[in-house]
Amino acid sequence: MHKIPLFKIHTDQADIDAVTLVIKSGRNWAIGPEIEEFEKALADYVGAKYSMVFNSGTSALHALMLAYGFGPGDEIIVPSFTFIATSNAPLFVGAKPVFAEIEESTFGLDPADIERKITKNTKAIIVIHYAGNPCLIEQIKIIADKHKLILIEDAAGSLGSSVGNKKIGMFGDSAMFSFCGPKVIATGEGGAVVTNNKDIYEKMKLVRSHGRLETENYFSATGYMDYICLGYNLRMSSMTAALGLSQLKKINTLIALRQKNAEYLNKELSTIKQISLPMARENNVNIYQLYTIYVKGGQAQRDNLKKYLNDKGVAAKIYFEPIHITSFYQTLGHKKGDLPRTEKISSEVLTLPMYPDLTKEEMDYIVQEINTFFKKL
Repeated sequence: MHKIPLFKIHTDQADIDAVTLVIKSGRNWAIGPEIEEFEKALADYVGAKYSMVFNSGTSALHALMLAYGFGPGDEIIVPSFTFIATSNAPLFVGAKPVFAEIEESTFGLDPADIERKITKNTKAIIVIHYAGNPCLIEQIKIIADKHKLILIEDAAGSLGSSVGNKKIGMFGDSAMFSFCGPKVIATGEGGAVVTNNKDIYEKMKLVRSHGRLETENYFSATGYMDYICLGYNLRMSSMTAALGLSQLKKINTLIALRQKNAEYLNKELSTIKQISLPMARENNVNIYQLYTIYVKGGQAQRDNLKKYLNDKGVAAKIYFEPIHITSFYQTLGHKKGDLPRTEKISSEVLTLPMYPDLTKEEMDYIVQEINTFFKKL
């Protein structure tokens, strides 16, 4: 067990009270009023017309693939430097994920390589905003519009990030957020889609709940509701939504704490010439969902630093290993060398602990050990 973990969820009595209230109600543990309350709060926060919550971010992506009607023969451009759900989602519906390179300023998709990967079969682009830092979304949106492609933002860890006055999630046709693990607001598992597209919203409602045309709460209704298409059970529980709503109410505080910690780490680590630090492009808001440094000495030095920190009780992890060289994707015909820039970046990044309650003492210890490591070289 690391004495300084990679992440630690911030929670308070309000979170406990919110979940307790649902439990004590003795009913509406599914499809309770907390679901719509959380959805409305999310939509208002981002600035979207519609929001829908799911039992995971992966389920949310799956629902989007089904709602847009993607299928065999369709190509969807994705990064390889992301969590595997991004590229798996097209496969869920028989479509083909097409990997494009990332660029070095944000670790998001490279607009130039997106252009090179577009074919007559391309239907959509899925971008990610790595670690809460907006990608070159404005440039990518121009490309999507020019080629009449659907633009989906996998903003799993980027709730609260923005470009100018516009929140991440509002640049694409739809966007997904995740609430699992080390995300900015956390519910254990959970995800959401935001969109201004009413047609997609209505289709996702069917996909989320067995293809059922719901006119009222299924569990309290006594009448029949028809099933009009194939659907799944991708619903979020009322307890999860209550926790999400409680977490969302303090999101600005949680983001401010992350940014304050990142600012301190950036200042203290800035004297170490062997690494470069995470920043935001001008006019962008980086919420530092992860704090990832770049080790300039190459993979061997990065791996040695990771091991050294782990041995010293500091959690350090690689986010992300490229998807295209995983065993599964190699069975689909992908191989090492397909995306040299992605592979190089992935071989030199290292994610350090980052969470709202990270203390100055913990950060000083992290800085001290990184300094010690490089002084020993």
